[in-house]
Amino acid sequence: MRLVLAIPLPVFLKLLLLFCILLQCEGRETEVGFVTCGSLVKLLNTRHNVRLHSHDVKYGSGSGQQSVTGVESAEDANSYWRIRGKPNGTCQRGVPIRCGQAIRITHMKTGRNLHSHHFTSPLSNNQEVSAFGENGEGDDLDVWMVQCGGTVWERDEAVRFKHKGTDVFLSVTGEQYGHPIRGQREVHGMSGPSQHNYWRAMEGVFIQPSPETPRHDEL
Repeated sequence: MRLVLAIPLPVFLKLLLLFCILLQCEGRETEVGFVTCGSLVKLLNTRHNVRLHSHDVKYGSGSGQQSVTGVESAEDANSYWRIRGKPNGTCQRGVPIRCGQAIRITHMKTGRNLHSHHFTSPLSNNQEVSAFGENGEGDDLDVWMVQCGGTVWERDEAVRFKHKGTDVFLSVTGEQYGHPIRGQREVHGMSGPSQHNYWRAMEGVFIQPSPETPRHDEL
C-alpha cells in the first residue's frame, strides 16, 4: 500500500523556500524570465535600495495594523512575499503575471496581505501601507495593479504597484524609523508616479510554468 502525504500549500511553499535558502539557490538558476503566480519574491525599491519588509510589529498610530517597511539587508527572511491572484479571481500557479493584472502580495511569515487605506503614514504624511488579514484573507483593499512596460512582468524589469482601491503607488521616500524598528524605511502610498515607486523582483522561489502553460510571448 502506498502512503500519500498531503502537505498544505502554504506549508509546502515555506518548506520549499527553506530548502532553497539552505542551498543558496533562491531561484537564480531557473530559466524563468518573468514573475509567475505563486512565486515567493523579495521586492527591491530601486531608488532607495531597500527591500519590502514586514514583521509582527503594529503601527503606534493610524490603523494600528501590522507595519510594512523597507530594509537594506538582503538576507532577512521577513522580506519574502507571495504573489497571488485577487480575491475570487483566478491566478494559476506558474502562469506569468500580466502587466495591468490585479494581484495580492502576501507576507510569507505572517500571512497578511499588503494593504492600504485612507490613514496617514506616520513619518511622511503620505498614505499608510500596512499588512492586513489572516491566513492570506483580507478585503478588497489588498489588491494592487502591476504596471509594467510589456505584456508580462519581466523579472529584470522595474515595475510599479498601483493600489486599486485608492489609486496610490507603493513607494519609499527615505524617512527612517526609530525604536523599535530603528533604521528601517517608511513604505507608503504616493498619489502619483515617480522614481520613488519602482520595484524589482530579486531573490526568491519562482514557480516555473507547467509544460502546457503558454509562453509569455503567446499570451
